[in-house]
Amino acid sequence: MVKTEIGYTTTDTIMVRGLNLSTEIIGKFDFVDMIFYTTLARLPTPQEKVMVNALLVTTADHGITPSSLAARLTYIGAPEALQGAVATGLLGAGSVFLGTMQNAAQMLLDAARELKADASDEVVRDTARAVVRQYKQERRPIYGVGHPIHVDGDPRVPALRELSRANGYYGLHWRLMEAISDVLTNEMGKKLPLNAVGAIASIVACMGLDPLVARGLALVGRSAGLLAHILEEKQAPMAREAWELVLRDDPRNVLP
Repeated sequence: MVKTEIGYTTTDTIMVRGLNLSTEIIGKFDFVDMIFYTTLARLPTPQEKVMVNALLVTTADHGITPSSLAARLTYIGAPEALQGAVATGLLGAGSVFLGTMQNAAQMLLDAARELKADASDEVVRDTARAVVRQYKQERRPIYGVGHPIHVDGDPRVPALRELSRANGYYGLHWRLMEAISDVLTNEMGKKLPLNAVGAIASIVACMGLDPLVARGLALVGRSAGLLAHILEEKQAPMAREAWELVLRDDPRNVLP
């Protein structure tokens, strides 16, 4: 039998995880409630709700990025397909942009698997050194540190750290991520501060969520930002100008 535990529909009802969508969910659940209920079959605690809201807000927008530019360029080619423009922006969420929260969260969970929650700073730092050494040997990128724009520190990190402390989610994985940043900064001889990816990965790991949730929440949050970019593109276009700038930069093109 092919079925799902998430929900089903009859001629007069829609059921989600055993609750009637029309009479028991609509008007009673907010969106974070619904995310938890559909994915984890339970409602969030007040502290979990604060943190997930923060992650959705943090990932919503970062100005002109590859994802927002891709969405705008797709929209000017197919303005009848909003979903296509949003999808284009989301398809660029991978191992370089946006999708790295999952990678970083998995790194932290793997590295901290044998550590006690109250491990000493020395033990945490030794573990961070081992992570850096292993990733270098395997030629794997370490996510969660450094930023091409926020070179002196990602302004989102202190806010996320403060929220984590206030809601009981500043723990071992946060400490390990910060130690990895410190070790890399010392070994590389340049600033590699914690970035939003590292902060979000630390939160997801401390919350005990599947690393896939980190990427999923980032995609949900960014969808709102992409919608904003597309709406602005409709009202105050700039994608065509960006396209023409690229054309003008190539001397082979002859433009009027």
